[in-house]
Amino acid sequence: MAVPETFRFKDEQGAEQTINEKDLVAVLPGSHGSPSTIIYVENNEKDDAAPPKVNIIKGEASPTTQPPDTSDSETHIIISTGSGTNKATPFYDQAVKPVLETLFPKGNANFLVHHTESASTIEELTTDIFFPTANAGIALRLILLSGDGGVIDLVNGLLARPCSSDYKAPQVTLIPLGTANALFHSTNAGKDNTWGLRTLGSSTAKPLPVFTTSFSSGARLLVDEARSEEELPKDPKSQRPILHGAVVCSWAMHASLVADSDTTEYRKFGVERFKMAAKDALYPADGSPPHPYSAHISIQKGEDWVRLKAQEHMYVLATMVSNLEKPFCVSPATKPLDGSLHLVHFGPTTGDEAMRIMGLAYQGGKHVEDPAVRYEPIDGLRIEFQGKEKDARWRRICVDGKIVRVEEDGWVELGKEERRVLDVVVD
Repeated sequence: MAVPETFRFKDEQGAEQTINEKDLVAVLPGSHGSPSTIIYVENNEKDDAAPPKVNIIKGEASPTTQPPDTSDSETHIIISTGSGTNKATPFYDQAVKPVLETLFPKGNANFLVHHTESASTIEELTTDIFFPTANAGIALRLILLSGDGGVIDLVNGLLARPCSSDYKAPQVTLIPLGTANALFHSTNAGKDNTWGLRTLGSSTAKPLPVFTTSFSSGARLLVDEARSEEELPKDPKSQRPILHGAVVCSWAMHASLVADSDTTEYRKFGVERFKMAAKDALYPADGSPPHPYSAHISIQKGEDWVRLKAQEHMYVLATMVSNLEKPFCVSPATKPLDGSLHLVHFGPTTGDEAMRIMGLAYQGGKHVEDPAVRYEPIDGLRIEFQGKEKDARWRRICVDGKIVRVEEDGWVELGKEERRVLDVVVD
């Protein structure tokens, strides 16, 4: 095991202190010879899922951060109260707010704070405030305490209408307080342990790669734990139902376990909910083998489409990120925000074999080396059901955690989105 790099400083009493460099948020210079301000976190060694404690002290250390000037931008803080295991509000009060007050002693008074009140709050904020601001060419900085769902709501809201030539992509700082936080873990790539706090003082941002999924006309978005359905937004030109994503579009086992675990009861278990749902799907109570999912699949390479010979499948996933969870590396060839799209696929098999293959993803993505797995870069993916699946359960598509049910003879197609809609702040 590699020895962690350390960061040394002297506290106000002159005693030398040593911390893991990955726990350092920032060192700010003092004024007129006064001590520096050192911000770092203490992580809970017994519980990886517990947010860290923030320490802000005076001491001697070389400055590491020059916070960006916020005077010419508008800053909004979005606290997704229901994300993950409901830790966003206390983490804001105990960590994010004091760090922002330290980094921006003057500017933080002008930051606008929004608490989500429903599943549609972020979409409404985007429609009413964020898009008009960005479309007017005003610099916009968003601090998002949420999971991947918050990002997908921003992306879909910003792409819902044609933009002007003045449009300026907002910058979003990710504070990972959802269940899996795939985008954060893929972007951060283990660089630090500060839960996004280090990026609060960064002025560097990179474009967020996005894909667009289009559906046949009868596709519906499932909401309220699949008790209700809604029409999807429509593409202004083609009038096809569409959803935009930045993480994953999947069908078959992955989509089923995300959909089946998206309940109040399952969400209590945090990221463990996915493993629990996987066991339920792979080992049916009646002792039967896992369901073999049936459809025609085509992949796009450049301008050409190629149909796969197999018509039965178990795992079909296209992704723009490396990690679906912090330890679950689904696409090891993907680099942070590189814009690539990769397919991960394997066919029908036993529950034990499926668990073995997916278990390899927890070993740095070794599943892609398994001969049963098809893994390759693609430019697009199309799934056509053609009446092969009578039961609607087997026609659910997952787009960044949102679940869409496609009709019996329906289809879904995805490809890369060329528009620059949102930038991600990086360290």
